Amino acid sequence: MVLIETESLEKRYDNQVTALADLTVAIEPGIVGLVGVNGAGKSTLIKLALGLLAPTNGRIRVLGLDPIADAQAVRARVGYMPEHDCLPPDQIAAEFVTHLARVSGLPAATARERASETLRHVGLYEERYRRIGGYSTGMKQRVKLAQALVHDPELLLLDEPTNGLDPEGRRAMLDLVHRIGTEFGISVVVCSHLLGEIERICTSLVAIDAGRLLRSATLSAMTQHSDLLMVETDEDPAGLAELLGRAGLEVRENKRALLVRMGEDPDATYDLIRDAIADLDLSLHRLERHRHQVADLFRDLPTSEASHA
Repeated sequence: MVLIETESLEKRYDNQVTALADLTVAIEPGIVGLVGVNGAGKSTLIKLALGLLAPTNGRIRVLGLDPIADAQAVRARVGYMPEHDCLPPDQIAAEFVTHLARVSGLPAATARERASETLRHVGLYEERYRRIGGYSTGMKQRVKLAQALVHDPELLLLDEPTNGLDPEGRRAMLDLVHRIGTEFGISVVVCSHLLGEIERICTSLVAIDAGRLLRSATLSAMTQHSDLLMVETDEDPAGLAELLGRAGLEVRENKRALLVRMGEDPDATYDLIRDAIADLDLSLHRLERHRHQVADLFRDLPTSEASHA
């Protein structure tokens, strides 16, 4: 079953700022990265999927359900981890997660059991009877993840789960999300602007900018080999770039390396590069096919005007 499906989806705030525009996408099961710069429309899409916002135009379905008309059914099958700190500081973590489990419809005894089990999964079992206000930022993020997970949802929607964490904390959180998606069999949509980190755990990506879809594909399709060769030598590449350009190759500098476009005859391109390096008496450090990167989708794009994502 498709997790989230939209058709010509549009969301405008106050009929002025367009957060999403003509968005048509089908998000398949797995660990899915919803990526884009701040203000791209990621959080707006999450809120529409939860029925917290109503579309201006178009339609959205979550697990085949209408988030507005079938709000209770959607929330029973979906877990949500919000971006911002919204936890009650005076409440004990175990009690808070138990309460959210009860809200989701679990009986009292089952809710207490599930809360303890879920807090153990996120690494807070020994700290579960402490007040949330005394937790570190990383521990608070884990409480938010636990409350999203406690009712055993089919789909988790995580809005910037590494927000406010240091590098080690981000790594640990992403490892935890990956384990949930692979070992627990729960599909996860991870909303983030940190492309490099998200690429590490996701099976597919949905990239949006200024409320519009850039691309939706598996990670392997997005990062497949390009028709460029990466050439890196021990010296400044300017001289090599000039020589290869005179030989008829399309060349551009990329930091201390060169990106050389392969022609119709790849072997001839390799030969020209080899001969040019030999003529200039350079030491070759790297010569390999260049892979596309997810960040390439966002290069040279105008700054998004949306400010309510």
